[in-house]
Amino acid sequence: MAFAHSASGHPAPLAPGQNAHTSARPLDQTLATLGKRAGVRIGTAVNTDALADEPAYTRQVATQFSSVTPENVMKWDAVEPSRGSYNWKAADQLVSFARAHGQLVRGHTLVWHSQLPSWLTNGSFTPAQLRDILRKHITDEAGHFKGKIWQWDVVNEAFNDDGTLRDTIWLQQLGPGYIADAFRWAHQADPKAVLFINDYNIEGVNAKSTALYNLVKKLRGQGVPIHGVGVQGHLDVQYPAPHDIAQNLARFDALGVQTAITEADVRIPLPSDNTKVEAQNQAYSTLLQGCLLTARCTDFTVWGFTDKYSWVPSVFTGEGDANIMDADYQPKSAFTVLQQDLLLAGRHR
Repeated sequence: MAFAHSASGHPAPLAPGQNAHTSARPLDQTLATLGKRAGVRIGTAVNTDALADEPAYTRQVATQFSSVTPENVMKWDAVEPSRGSYNWKAADQLVSFARAHGQLVRGHTLVWHSQLPSWLTNGSFTPAQLRDILRKHITDEAGHFKGKIWQWDVVNEAFNDDGTLRDTIWLQQLGPGYIADAFRWAHQADPKAVLFINDYNIEGVNAKSTALYNLVKKLRGQGVPIHGVGVQGHLDVQYPAPHDIAQNLARFDALGVQTAITEADVRIPLPSDNTKVEAQNQAYSTLLQGCLLTARCTDFTVWGFTDKYSWVPSVFTGEGDANIMDADYQPKSAFTVLQQDLLLAGRHR
């Protein structure tokens, strides 16, 4: 599949805060429908509190997307807040919602250095004990959702930007072999799930993405059941969009693994203006086109679709407006850009 999307194909720049629906009529098709025609699932991270309490939010999740990722409710501190005591309620509800609406679920995440329960981080465990704890967690969670998860982010954010392994509790206590072990345990617990390693700042060819490539190649050569590479796609208009993303994804394609854009958003230093909005449009388009131009790229997920529930302002001071809909659920020009890219890709299939 190949297609061109020139800058002239983008909507005209908007005034700060202006939405696509006020300046140009969006295509009358959902992202899910257009994605299906283009051969890629379009997903969103889901705030399960908003899903339960806010009909406007629920309606958008149900109609615009063909896959969902839990923002927090499958992370370790949420599912096992005290040792041996599991709380699957919110995660189960999301899985049931997805099934009712014909959506697939990306599980997120089994092994991470963040959002760990205090009983784990404050505990005193030997390496052998910690290994057993990790194996039990992966086995219990992947087993609980067996047959219900399309893709699992098994290991999340294992690398530093310079390509070295992140100095986490897992690396410190278990050594680098914890990554291969995690994939083996997850596969044993749910043999049909597609297993991903997921990270940020790996959109283009750089030290981090190359180190990840080398690890995936090595592990697959050893028979480790790693099936996919998740490229998060958290971008900022202050920096150039990763225009070598297709070249980067092609490397993983050649290894025979799937790829996916798993957490796309593009933050803007506030206040916004026409130039920043156009840069955001181009960044979203660059990410999606990189996926569409890669044969084994299966899905494109935005990390939340509405600015109302964005994580960005609380983490990046003075930045925001990162999502494809505003806080009132109106589509922004970035939303229309994604529609147009998917429409063009569908015509070229």
